[in-house]
Amino acid sequence: MITLIKSDDFSRVKTEQRRNKDNNRNKDNKKEPLMKLRTLGKSGYSISEMGIGCWQLGNDFGPMEDERATAILQEADRQGMNFWDTADVYGGGVSESRIGGYCRENPSDRFIVTKVGRDGTLYPGAYTKQKVRANIEGSLKRLHVEALDLVQLHCIPTEVLKAGDMLAWMEDFQQEGLIKHFGASVETMDEALFAITHPQLTSIQTIFNVFRQDQVNELFPKAIENQVGIIVRLPLASGVLSGKMQKNHQFAESDHRHYNRDGAFFSVGETFSGIPFEQAVEFAETLKAWLPEGMSLAQMAMRWVLDHDAVSSVITGASRVEQVAENASVSSLEPLSSQLHEKLTEFYFNTVKTHIRGVM
Repeated sequence: MITLIKSDDFSRVKTEQRRNKDNNRNKDNKKEPLMKLRTLGKSGYSISEMGIGCWQLGNDFGPMEDERATAILQEADRQGMNFWDTADVYGGGVSESRIGGYCRENPSDRFIVTKVGRDGTLYPGAYTKQKVRANIEGSLKRLHVEALDLVQLHCIPTEVLKAGDMLAWMEDFQQEGLIKHFGASVETMDEALFAITHPQLTSIQTIFNVFRQDQVNELFPKAIENQVGIIVRLPLASGVLSGKMQKNHQFAESDHRHYNRDGAFFSVGETFSGIPFEQAVEFAETLKAWLPEGMSLAQMAMRWVLDHDAVSSVITGASRVEQVAENASVSSLEPLSSQLHEKLTEFYFNTVKTHIRGVM
């Protein structure tokens, strides 16, 4: 039987259909949050302003099973985080392999970034063009791509960076089609200011957070002038700016926050921004008194980073799916007030900076 709709009922039915469609769209919007995009330097690529750092996927923050790693990447996709940062040494290639396997099974428009230069065959003083090429080819295989979107020199020694050979090799690899763009992940301001003047450099990756603020005046103006994107790592100072750690917190032996907390294995600045752990916890507790209503300490710390126009993307690590969602939510938060920015700047320069160990 065919049911006829009377003319006077037609508009009611169409209205109801539109209402249902709108409701479904609203539900979809809740399931798929809107992530803001920014341009990565001279590459022209539009990338998510909140990216995902994949160091954890290499088991370097403690063991992580494959199922949890996959769930974290799935959530990054769902949250619109298309900027993924890894390195060939994270877990000895485990992080890249997990990303490559996931992307092969779940193709999408992502910008995958890796790094080269810290592998034991190269670091600290055995760099040759042939070895660097071999490491890049290893990343290509693990990530299952024909060309890498962006390769960053991975905190190579200052003297190696300034010699210029590595940057020249990256230009050659770019011309050969192995890589599309290249940048430099640096430890110090001096390294950043040197690398940023290279005419083909797309990005600088640097430690920048409430506990490490010098880049605002020294690096960021030059980044804008040279059209170089800024990729921020360690926005939560190895997690201490989450505000969830106590002074007696115990880290897994495989976690760099356990074995490198005093710089025993690599730059002390990479762990808790160079601040002794117990002191960093105290500073984090102080910041809790300044939280805007409804914000967690982690959200405030990451929003502070995003409030700087020179920043292209903030790469945030995650050991749990819930952390990915919380990190992504920062993109939709309102900027912090100018008064709070002034307070945080004063706190850094008057209180925090003197406790940072290592070369900044």
